[in-house]
Amino acid sequence: MTFESRGGDHTKRMKKSNIPIEQLTRLRRIRGLARLMDTALRIPGTHMSLGADSVLGLIPGVGDFAAAAVSLIIVNEARRLGVPNDKLVKMLVNVGFDTVAGSVPVLGDVFDVYFKSNRRNLQLVLDHFGLDHADLDR
Repeated sequence: MTFESRGGDHTKRMKKSNIPIEQLTRLRRIRGLARLMDTALRIPGTHMSLGADSVLGLIPGVGDFAAAAVSLIIVNEARRLGVPNDKLVKMLVNVGFDTVAGSVPVLGDVFDVYFKSNRRNLQLVLDHFGLDHADLDR
């Protein structure tokens, strides 16, 4: 069966449906970790959410570095998926910025609620593969 593509979108969708299961599993793992770290808990009555990154940041001294260690798992998964070095560097900058800014007492805790480095990194990976969040739900 042959499909004709008038706008190119159909071709993209056809390619998206052929994602290898191992790659899809890793992408879902990255999404799950990003959600856990950045948006797992919705604050009732608001449009804000926070995750383990914000909660770990409340532990003086080690919390932000523990959160960074988990964030580095996402970067490593992206590396294993073949994300190019320039995007890996952007991901590391996001993690580093989040760790340094998040370690500032009180202001860092507020910063962690707004700066979602893991969600940003997930988006970099999805953009690299030309995917969106819905593609991971298949």
